[in-house]
Amino acid sequence: MSDSVFLKVIACEIAFREICYAAARSLNLADLEFLPQGYHDNPDIGRQRIQERIDAVPEGKFDAILVGYGLCNLMLHGLTARHTPLVIPRAHDCITFFLGSKERYQQQFLACPGTYWYTSGWLEHRQRKGERVERKQGAGLGLQLQYEALVEKYGADNAQYLMEFFGQWTNHYRRGALIEFDFTRHLNLKQQVLDICARHGWTFEELEGDITLLQRWLDGDWTDDAFVKVAPGESVCATYDHNIMGIGR
Repeated sequence: MSDSVFLKVIACEIAFREICYAAARSLNLADLEFLPQGYHDNPDIGRQRIQERIDAVPEGKFDAILVGYGLCNLMLHGLTARHTPLVIPRAHDCITFFLGSKERYQQQFLACPGTYWYTSGWLEHRQRKGERVERKQGAGLGLQLQYEALVEKYGADNAQYLMEFFGQWTNHYRRGALIEFDFTRHLNLKQQVLDICARHGWTFEELEGDITLLQRWLDGDWTDDAFVKVAPGESVCATYDHNIMGIGR
C-alpha cells in the first residue's frame, strides 16, 4: 500500500510491546486493542471472544482489521469477517510473530521441538498473574492437527504416532529460549530466564528477535505467502499444510 490507511488491531496482550513498536514505526494509523492472554487454552471460548470484538467494530470506519493471533490450537478456525476485511499472519502461534516468519519458526521447531519460549510478554504475563509454573505453550507445528484430519492424510497408525509425539514434546521441555529485541534489552529478561532454566534443568539459549512479520502486518505489506486476507462474508479455515490457514465460506 502506498497511501496511509486506518487499521483496527485486535491482538493478544502477549505481543503488546512488539506490536506497539511496529505501530510506532508504521506510516499507517492504527487503533490498538489487546485482549487477555490464554484464549488458546480454550479455543472455542477464545474464538467467541475474538469474534465478539470483530463484530463490535463499526462498519466503514477502518480499512482492515488486523487479527494478532496465530491459528493457536484451531482457535481462529471459523472466525468470520463481517463488513471489514481481516488480515492475519500465517502463524501456528504467537512465537512466529517474534521470530519473524513461519519458516524460521519451523526451523527452530525441527531443531529443538521441546522448547519453552520466553519474550517480554510471556515474562510480564507471569508477573502480573503471580504465576510460578510455566503455562503450557503454543500450538506448535502439530497440536492443532485434529486426529481425524491426520488419519485422512497419513493413515491411522501414523496419525496415532504423530498425536503421541506432539503431546510428548509439549509435556517435556528441554530448552528455555529467550527471544530478545533491542527495545527490550533494558528489561533485563535474560537473568529471569536463566533462573527459570536452572530450576527446571533446561538448557538456555538466547535468540535475536525479528520484527519483520509484525512490521509488514502494520505497514500493509500483505503478501499471500505471509498473510491470510479474509474478505467480508468469508471465514478462516485451517489448511493442515505449510499455509497454516486459508479461506472458507
